[in-house]
Amino acid sequence: MRIDMDYIKRVEKTLHEGLISESFAQALKNFYLSYAEAITSNGQCMASFEPLHHRFLDFVIEQIRSPFYFEPFHQEITSPFNYYEFGLDYMRPLVKLDRSKVFHLERVDEMVELLAKKHNVILFANHQTEPDPQAISLLLENTHPKFAEDMIFVAGHRVVMDPMAVPFSKGRNLLCIYSKKYTENPPEEKAKKLQHNQRTMKKMAQLLSEGGKCIYVAPSGGRDRPDEHGRLDVAPFNPQSIEMFWLMSQQAQHPTHFYPLALATYDLLPPPNSIKKELGEHRYARCTPLCLSFGAEFDMEKFDGSEISDKKLRRKLRADQIWELVRKDYKKISEYMNA
Repeated sequence: MRIDMDYIKRVEKTLHEGLISESFAQALKNFYLSYAEAITSNGQCMASFEPLHHRFLDFVIEQIRSPFYFEPFHQEITSPFNYYEFGLDYMRPLVKLDRSKVFHLERVDEMVELLAKKHNVILFANHQTEPDPQAISLLLENTHPKFAEDMIFVAGHRVVMDPMAVPFSKGRNLLCIYSKKYTENPPEEKAKKLQHNQRTMKKMAQLLSEGGKCIYVAPSGGRDRPDEHGRLDVAPFNPQSIEMFWLMSQQAQHPTHFYPLALATYDLLPPPNSIKKELGEHRYARCTPLCLSFGAEFDMEKFDGSEISDKKLRRKLRADQIWELVRKDYKKISEYMNA
């Protein structure tokens, strides 16, 4: 495996300048080395991708020196530098596209037609790896590139604050929100974060009222992780999260349609086994096939148990049914990948 010592030296220079910690420097090295090992083992030449890594390091250092602020609704930056294409170019060598598959592309055709009529589409999906937006775009690149690029992702604070994630986040349309577990840490920032979330919700309502928007949300609130036996499953969906999107859709001036989406992307960049509050998590890239499965439209008003008067129970039943649909499709695409 060929290693670019200039990249390693640049990381060490940044460490010696005091811009990054020892742990962060190691995270940068690990990411680079795992990427190099992954694509080399897949028969690709790392030398072809060295400029991408140096550009990535430029962006990380720039973010540390002068942090980029993400508005509640961040729109992809494609000029003067195209961060969208950068993200795809960076992740593409890691994806075994010849073994990847999208199930039910006809449902994407259906969504595209709805969006053209100014209807909205909400995708209730699982979330497995930080570059899930790039994974979706790469798998739809040859069939529905505009649909993938225009998609709006509900994003947590990590991908807009971690310097290693920011270069990829800049190239996507994001609704930026602080999850409940991060809102109160540190306590002195709680009011500011809550205000930010309120602005995000207001912007989301505005977007739905404009119509023609496709929004991806992971109602689990985070990435899927293996259980104590090493088995990977779709993390449970939060009924409150699903209810919030339903209520906001009811206030919009255009109809909204809800679809389940299953992703099998975990091996591309597996998350740490435990959830960490600090930034700068270690990332280990792998070469892997990826799969998506778009489910049939879900009726948010008529489902098993929709006649129950207990609101809390009714919301849980609805969330569980959407979750089970995603789990069922996830099992199917996992079996396809392991066949």
